[in-house]
Amino acid sequence: MKKSKWKKYTFEFLSIFIAVTSAFALTNWNDNRNSRKSEQKILIEIKNGIGIDKQDFKGNIINHKLSLRGNYLFRELLKGKEIPQDSIGLFYTCLFRDYTAIINRTGYESLKETGLKTISNDSLRFQIISLYDYHYGIIEVLDEVNEMQSFENYFAPINSLLYNYMEFDNNGNLSQINNPIELNKNQRKEILSYLWRLENNRKFKLGRYKSIIKVMEKVKDNIENEIKKNS
Repeated sequence: MKKSKWKKYTFEFLSIFIAVTSAFALTNWNDNRNSRKSEQKILIEIKNGIGIDKQDFKGNIINHKLSLRGNYLFRELLKGKEIPQDSIGLFYTCLFRDYTAIINRTGYESLKETGLKTISNDSLRFQIISLYDYHYGIIEVLDEVNEMQSFENYFAPINSLLYNYMEFDNNGNLSQINNPIELNKNQRKEILSYLWRLENNRKFKLGRYKSIIKVMEKVKDNIENEIKKNS
């Protein structure tokens, strides 16, 4: 009887042990599965956000190049050369325009809410953090720092020297800027110094945009590879 009871208790113990172990394993498998799903969802969200940011950055690059074109035209004007007048209003506006980067942080904010460790790949997690907290931060600082503000710093002093040479149509739109022949040497040098600064600032921003886009493309490619690996 004792041997029979021992076998009975052993069987019951093993049955309970197997049931508990199986339940634990199933729970653990389900948790891992949910974690992978959450990671995949966030990675896709971040990847899509980077794609949107890239298009925005490329748009700003095009606009900065347009502003540099305006910079060139007004430098030619100060040299006494004839410049095209059909788009003079556009170029005069672009000369002072500031282009702000609008960064899509939705995916990154979701990652921080669920925990950075949601990204199981340590290297990829570091790349994503670096992109959002460092590289994007550089662009945001450039948009905010005072010395980079084109309109705030340079519109008033340049406009005060050129407005006497401006012509406006019946709707009040700038239609022509005549050759500022009456400006003295120092006034021309003053405007040229502003144009030089505007040009350098834009070229610096363009350099940062181009270098950050390379980082964005690399991170996006690595995210796509991670998504494929976990699919």
